[in-house]
Amino acid sequence: MKKTAVAVGAALLALSAQSAFAQSSVTLYGLVDTTVRYLTNANSNNDGQVAMGEGVETPSRFGLKGTEDLGGGTSAIFKLENQFQLWSGKLDNSSNQLFQRNAYVGLSNTQYGTLTLGRQQTPFFEMMGNIYDPLTVADFWQDSWAYNPVGPFLFTNSSIKYQNDFAGLHVEGMYGFGGVPGSTGENSMYGLTASYTLGPVQAMAGWQQNDVSGKKFNIGNLGLVYTVTPDIKLLAGWLHSQDQTGTVDLAEQQSGAPSLAHVSPNRIDDNFYVGTTWQVTAPLALTAAGYYGHARNAETLDGTLGVGINYSATLLAEYSLSKRTEVYGTVDFTRGTGAYLADYPGRNNQTGVAVGLRNIF
Repeated sequence: MKKTAVAVGAALLALSAQSAFAQSSVTLYGLVDTTVRYLTNANSNNDGQVAMGEGVETPSRFGLKGTEDLGGGTSAIFKLENQFQLWSGKLDNSSNQLFQRNAYVGLSNTQYGTLTLGRQQTPFFEMMGNIYDPLTVADFWQDSWAYNPVGPFLFTNSSIKYQNDFAGLHVEGMYGFGGVPGSTGENSMYGLTASYTLGPVQAMAGWQQNDVSGKKFNIGNLGLVYTVTPDIKLLAGWLHSQDQTGTVDLAEQQSGAPSLAHVSPNRIDDNFYVGTTWQVTAPLALTAAGYYGHARNAETLDGTLGVGINYSATLLAEYSLSKRTEVYGTVDFTRGTGAYLADYPGRNNQTGVAVGLRNIF
């Protein structure tokens, strides 16, 4: 009888442990993506270049994410995400951060929202990359230059972020701790975005401010998505930024662009975009996007401050071979004048053609 009781107790304990484990999960995920790309005017001699590099939309990455059910609609969550160069195997950053894209832990509640702490994507990047930009904030300079002003500030260390949904309204807010003794504001950041869905229309507005050693970078943006049919979407938006930190002039430059003698103490950019995505058939998707930018008080090649205009257009075709694997091809063109001449290694226009392969796991 005693042995039976022990056996029953052990069985119940085992079932309890299985139940506890069933309420928790850790997932390994990621994607590998690379292209072979031809680019005109790729250096100061205006030579063409054929190279292997990152994917048009999605840099290669892998990560771990986990959740544990704490009961009452509350879960503990975490995410660790790395970005790397598939063609070289190197970490895709100059500081050799192991988890460049995300490294956070938090709590999520079905009613009260989600609170996370660590290194995280800003609300601006999360909204634009997931919903409002037709190319999901692309990777080639010729596709993503409009986002280069905010490029150094797309991720924030030592940050706390909150997000929640209220009927059709989605809000995200973030604060990054500067960590400077005697000054709570220095090297800090804050950002807030709000989006609202009403029928086929999704609209968003956002604001972000970063402090760099006491100087400010500000960006505000508006975005709109209109779902014409379940397979066709139209997208448009505006990004306005003001930079007192001197980072934008350098962030806008391509590799191989001429060195600048100075940087602007108060550069202002207004960038606009329009685009469409079309799921033509189950395996075939087409994307078209156009970007136009106007810079003021930007550093020019002769060391003065001036105006610059840049514009680009991109066509992207993606074909799914399975639920996890796709091939794609893309063509893009970009041209700059004025202050944007400092951002090209050679002539002020470039055409790129690329084919790529992506696998998601």
